[in-house]
Amino acid sequence: MIEAGMIEDGAASPDAVATYAARLAEVTARVRAAEAASGRAGAGARVLVATKTQGADAVRAVCAAGARLVGENRVQELVAKAPIARAAGVRVHLIGPLQRNKARDAVACADCVETVDSLALAERLSALASEAGRTLEVMIQVNVSGEESKSGVAPEAALALASAAAALPRLEVRGFMTVGLNSHDEGAVRAGYARLRGIRDAALVRAESGASPGLAGAWELSMGMSSDLEWAIAEGATIVRIGTAVLGPRA
Repeated sequence: MIEAGMIEDGAASPDAVATYAARLAEVTARVRAAEAASGRAGAGARVLVATKTQGADAVRAVCAAGARLVGENRVQELVAKAPIARAAGVRVHLIGPLQRNKARDAVACADCVETVDSLALAERLSALASEAGRTLEVMIQVNVSGEESKSGVAPEAALALASAAAALPRLEVRGFMTVGLNSHDEGAVRAGYARLRGIRDAALVRAESGASPGLAGAWELSMGMSSDLEWAIAEGATIVRIGTAVLGPRA
């Protein structure tokens, strides 16, 4: 693995930047090919680079390499790395589970929290965002696979949670997020992603009907990783979360 070291002027290592840029281009090419193959050419799905366990130098280098969106799983790492990404004009999402006692740091550091899975958490984020005088983007995390190891609200409760969150002050519901079924069965994995798309579509219908106007911007689908991004894109993903395929082995 190429280390994203620092040179004397504080810029990222040119070798690391070049390596990450090449990998990012490869992943982006996969996304565009998947869009074309599934009849979604021009959809413009975005690559979120997941920087879990990577050091600050790697974040600095991948931002210099052209990443426009990065994601952190842990709040402690989010606090340390978000300022680096933001200084480069790169948006930062929290993509791991969030405990309410760590919500203040998430509100201070994240552009979007993708992992809202309860009304209590949504209310806590709303209160903290109001206190900070900012609007926080959020997504509703849905456990479409039903696996006990996965976080997220049950699919049948997702629309109600999204509507309730959208009605809270200072929260902007941008869409829905899931971690796909851990399986090599394409049909089973895609079924979960299709279910998330159905929830998103129902949310947009509620917004259009006036039942939940706060859901008008809830069109994002954050789903799919390096192993199944083609399946996720085929089912409508607008964001795919990619880690080692860009950054190499975790530190």
